[in-house]
Amino acid sequence: MTVYLDHAATTPMLPAAIEAYTASLGIVGNPSSIHSQGQNAKRMLEEARERVAASLGCDPIEVVFTSGGTESVNLAVKGLYWARNSAGGSSPRSRILVPRGEHHATIDTVEWLERYEGAIIEWLPLDSSGRVSLDALAAALETHDDIALLTLLWANNEVGTIQPVAEAVALAAAHGVPAHADAVSAYRHLPIDFAATGLAALSVSAHKIGGPLGIGALALSRTATVVPLIHGGGQQRDVRSGTQDAPAAIAFGVAAEHPVPSLAALRDRLVSGIRAAVPSAILRGDPVNRLDNNAHFTFPGCEGDSLLFLLDAAGVSVSTGSACQAGIPEPSHVLLAMGLTENEARGALRITVGHPTTPEDVDAFLAALPGAFARASRAGFADRQVRPGA
Repeated sequence: MTVYLDHAATTPMLPAAIEAYTASLGIVGNPSSIHSQGQNAKRMLEEARERVAASLGCDPIEVVFTSGGTESVNLAVKGLYWARNSAGGSSPRSRILVPRGEHHATIDTVEWLERYEGAIIEWLPLDSSGRVSLDALAAALETHDDIALLTLLWANNEVGTIQPVAEAVALAAAHGVPAHADAVSAYRHLPIDFAATGLAALSVSAHKIGGPLGIGALALSRTATVVPLIHGGGQQRDVRSGTQDAPAAIAFGVAAEHPVPSLAALRDRLVSGIRAAVPSAILRGDPVNRLDNNAHFTFPGCEGDSLLFLLDAAGVSVSTGSACQAGIPEPSHVLLAMGLTENEARGALRITVGHPTTPEDVDAFLAALPGAFARASRAGFADRQVRPGA
């Protein structure tokens, strides 16, 4: 029996999305062409845009299709930064407010801007649950007058903690600072009303909700200005150029309007089962205000990677939720920002459920966990050099 519990990484395409996708692959015509076949493709593309817009609480004109969440984040962060610094003002707006613990799509983007564009990154601290400090955000806004933008996760992709987006955006708006939210992990797990948030931009991805890989969207307010990453045609509001992928957009639209099942009961079954199977395991993230599909634990005295491989050998797929570069296990930057030691952070495991998950899947994971934990604990840490107090 193979059990897949890594839905936060990607979730299987919904049957309805697969059907729509395969049926639309036969469409002939570029949506930008003015002949009848092109206009038919455009009509289907725009209907898909309307479906995605409805799921985000925005107008269809505000939906810019991208290649996925990473491009959406890059377009929002770089585009807003460049626009704010090309508005003709006498003083540069070089500072970007970023909570620690963001997804690497954001971290790598702002660090690129720091390296090549002279941006200043103002890192905002997290509390022990992984929630950004509103007090630190307010202090930064009061202290600095060179802020280009605020960017933050809607919900943390590793530990599942829901962020105070409305409060953060209101604080930024009071100082005239545009805000972007990475809602890739939160999309369709939490209600999103883009129009009500006051956000300038919001990023989502189709493959996290049962749509196809390779397509996402940036909800971009009518009043927001961004400098595009890609030039050549200006097919989408002069914000993104390139021939639009109508079949992928159509499948995305189907997934976006598909009824969303409640996953909280399965998540809670996981949490209680893990606590019973391994009493020393510690739930990370907010215990209540968290994503309905996320159970994130640290297991003392062992590597999360060891647990992952042992569970995989038992037919269960999960994630560590931490970076691993050049084969060297590294502790999660999210957990370190939450105040964990390196030893504690290295024992991380993220288990996430999705639309196909059954109670039997959860039970199969719980049956495999004790043996995997025992073997991983005997193996200890990979480098055997972690200091006792680290």
